[in-house]
Amino acid sequence: MSEPTQKYSITMPRDIAEAARARSGPSGLSAYVAAAVARQIERDNLNELIAVAEAEHGPITDEEVQAFRDQLQQASRQQTSGGANAA
Repeated sequence: MSEPTQKYSITMPRDIAEAARARSGPSGLSAYVAAAVARQIERDNLNELIAVAEAEHGPITDEEVQAFRDQLQQASRQQTSGGANAA
């Protein structure tokens, strides 16, 4: 079951609102904006986790970031190929 909803009034630049409305498709502007806000909250939470980790372990180097990206890409490729093989 989905979460209850509530109506809010927000203000945003017209060009952004119109671009969002044009891209929102059949799900509508409210769903499009809700998804965008949810993604921003996820990013904010991730940034907070990174700040805590860096405070405890020191800054993350560019090399470490690239190594993690490589691992994520490899895992994604394995999931994609594994899903194709299972079908």
